[in-house]
Amino acid sequence: MTDLLQPRVVGTDRQRVDGVAKVTGRAPYTYEHRVDRPAYLHPIQTTIARGRVVAMRTERAEATDGVIAVLTPFTAPRLETGQNPELEVLQSTDVAFRGQLIGAVIAETPEVARHAAGLVEVEYDRQPHDTELRADRDDLYAPDVVNPNYPTDTAQGDLEGAFAEAAHRVDQTYTTAMYHNNPMEPHTTIAVWDADGLTLYDSTQGVHSLRKSVAALFGLDPERVRVISPYVGGGFGSKGTPHANTVLAALAAKRTAGRPVKYALTRQQMFAFVGYRTPTIQRIRLAADSAGRLTAIGNDVVEQTSRIKEFAEQTGEPTRHMYAAPNRSTTHRLAALDVSVPSWMRAPGECPGMFAPEVALDELAHQAGIDPVELRVRNEPGTDPESGLPFSSRHLVDCLREGARRFDWDRRPAQPRATLRNGWWIGTGVASSIYPARYSAGSAARVRRTRSGHYEVGIGAADIGTGAWTVLTQIAADALGVDMDEVELQIGDSRLPTASVAGGSSGTANWGAAIVAAARAFRDKFGTDPGTGDELTESAGDNPAAKRFAMHGFGAQFAEVHVNAATGEVRVPRLLGVFATGRIANPRLARSQFIGGMTMGLSMALHEESVTDHRFGFVVNHDLAEYHIASCADVKSIEAHWLDEHDPYVNPMGTKGIGEIGIVGTAAAIANAAWHATGVRVRELPVTADKFLV
Repeated sequence: MTDLLQPRVVGTDRQRVDGVAKVTGRAPYTYEHRVDRPAYLHPIQTTIARGRVVAMRTERAEATDGVIAVLTPFTAPRLETGQNPELEVLQSTDVAFRGQLIGAVIAETPEVARHAAGLVEVEYDRQPHDTELRADRDDLYAPDVVNPNYPTDTAQGDLEGAFAEAAHRVDQTYTTAMYHNNPMEPHTTIAVWDADGLTLYDSTQGVHSLRKSVAALFGLDPERVRVISPYVGGGFGSKGTPHANTVLAALAAKRTAGRPVKYALTRQQMFAFVGYRTPTIQRIRLAADSAGRLTAIGNDVVEQTSRIKEFAEQTGEPTRHMYAAPNRSTTHRLAALDVSVPSWMRAPGECPGMFAPEVALDELAHQAGIDPVELRVRNEPGTDPESGLPFSSRHLVDCLREGARRFDWDRRPAQPRATLRNGWWIGTGVASSIYPARYSAGSAARVRRTRSGHYEVGIGAADIGTGAWTVLTQIAADALGVDMDEVELQIGDSRLPTASVAGGSSGTANWGAAIVAAARAFRDKFGTDPGTGDELTESAGDNPAAKRFAMHGFGAQFAEVHVNAATGEVRVPRLLGVFATGRIANPRLARSQFIGGMTMGLSMALHEESVTDHRFGFVVNHDLAEYHIASCADVKSIEAHWLDEHDPYVNPMGTKGIGEIGIVGTAAAIANAAWHATGVRVRELPVTADKFLV
């Protein structure tokens, strides 16, 4: 694993190999795949948050011209149950949350299907529901682990004693909102049954994981399920795990006599049953000596999950690795509510989990009279505070120093509410970022010499808009010692060798390592002049360095915030991030990913909030008109920079994940800048105008 790839193409600024196909409309997204005589599905969803379906009157819908069939829990094909209640669609009359799928209309056109679905009358046995997350609930519980398998609680030393004796203390509660992923392409499926089994065209981040789940539900050998997904229009994690919509489409296709069934979620349905980021309530305790060196760090997290399936976001995990302190404690507690199942959203754990500690650290800096950058530098650990392992590389201090230089940090007034210009209070803020450099063995790649003299490289990876088509082609070219135009990449099909999910910023590491392993084995067996049809498949092995080093990427985020003195309106004219994330495989794509993450962090800081009406148990702002997302007008300048970081331990390419770290510190930097502008400390996201009208 430490035998690094010698870069020739990797590291160079190459345009997307799929760029022309995308802008000319020749790159088929899920709904655009051509199938013969498709039928169309529209779901029937619950209008109560808890209870039971007593009856469904479908006669009017079934009598509508163009309707092929109506599925309900009373008429749907049976699935293998007892595995994953989130996916066991139409197998029970129980209602676990509002918006749950309880039926579907299949019709000749999407318009007919939608109209007929509205004609189905549902009778319920309604039961009391509970959808409100509070830290003072008496039914909070500790999950066995937090996503994916981190310890629920950790403790070192004596936090309480250190806190009581400290020269400087912060003990505050911070909250982040519920967020929905909202990629531009909604979750979409085309399901086709034939004599060979089930084919799914699906907007998924993992063709093999989806195949495994669906095969188990339908009692099929996985080889009888094929998943095709060459292009995905964004996911942010929501397409990384299977959801009920795919299963519903497959159930419907069993009723259409071999005709394909198409189902694309509406924007409103995207808020109902395909995941979201849980809201969090975090009590942060920081203790420091008179010089600002931390003596204690504590993060007690409360978040929500669904009654039907547990998902525990690892919100306290980044606190365990960031700063040196001998006394440490993190806990996670869940409230099981009558809501749909939370899931992955860009940087699960790190994103909400760094907001609270980084704002608290800003509060500590002000209390101790220490510059916020300097305070972070003073608390830089020599080894990973959690494991005690040395870092494979850690250049957070360099990121902070370089970011401060580029941001003109030395001109910053020491005190808040010091700059009023043309009716706007102006301030600046900083926050650190961390994200694990993930790698998992098991992905495999195939290399084959084609008749045209090219090298066909196949792996069942997914490109969710991040540039995998391009970066994997670059890696393959270097590993084979050829030019990029000699490589023909194939991805996005479960018939290709097994690949991990596109998630956790691990795609390039996992898939790239598999491609390097396959290319090297191919060269070892066939040499530099292989024959037509020569082929080899190889898997990537374990990384032994993972047991000797803690592996993370780091970054520093800087923000300038203006707050209108009369109205409280908040503007962010400038964001700047500096990152240390190993070797950058493609600067053009990297800059896009860093800026995309920072934009999403800006959106989290200023706008995004899924508002639940607890009387009825559903998100009321369930469209892009009312769920506000940052646009180009929200920031004048976003700069992404990175350090040249050599890390020979993480993977054969020396890369670390970059897709998620950009979002991690942005919201905290903005909140800290807003305090510096106004003197008003906002501990509850989003940072909106009303918070300053005090």
